[in-house]
Amino acid sequence: MRIFGSITIMAAAILLISCGNTSEPESYSEELRIEETEQKEAMANSKTTVAQANVTQGEDQTASTIKGDESKEVNDKPVHLTKQEFLEKVMNYQVNKEVWKFEGDIPCIIDFYADWCRPCKMIAPIMTDLAKEYKGKINIYKVNTEKEKELAAAFGIRSIPSLLFCPMTGNPQMTQGAQSKEQYKKMINEYLLIK
Repeated sequence: MRIFGSITIMAAAILLISCGNTSEPESYSEELRIEETEQKEAMANSKTTVAQANVTQGEDQTASTIKGDESKEVNDKPVHLTKQEFLEKVMNYQVNKEVWKFEGDIPCIIDFYADWCRPCKMIAPIMTDLAKEYKGKINIYKVNTEKEKELAAAFGIRSIPSLLFCPMTGNPQMTQGAQSKEQYKKMINEYLLIK
């Protein structure tokens, strides 16, 4: 009986040890699988980060290429102007009080608007489309009349949206109210001589 009992205990011990061994590889393989998954995720995240860095670097290179020709500002979307930027990029009305002197490198459109103005919001996507379509030929600027009251007063803005079409030579033309994209394109052709 004692021998049989010892054998039984030994068999049970062997069984426990072997069970322990089989569960360890399962545990180990589970840990390994989790580690591999984490490594794959980390690699995927690093590839995404590298890809984003490359895109940003590409954008920076594009911007520096455009800036490389400092004499010509090129925008493919409307750019918001402060008073100081307006004086530098469009017209310095503080210095040239009597005569219009355009400061830009290419013709531009100034969109005088306010955030609360519905017609202004209606033409905003049109201005974005025109900025893309005429990229390199004209710049489209936006002036918030609520923030830049002096600019609005200097140009007698009483109704918005008001758009100021500034050609390279000659006097600018002002239009008021929302128009269609096609009407704005006609004005660009007529006032800025761009086809």
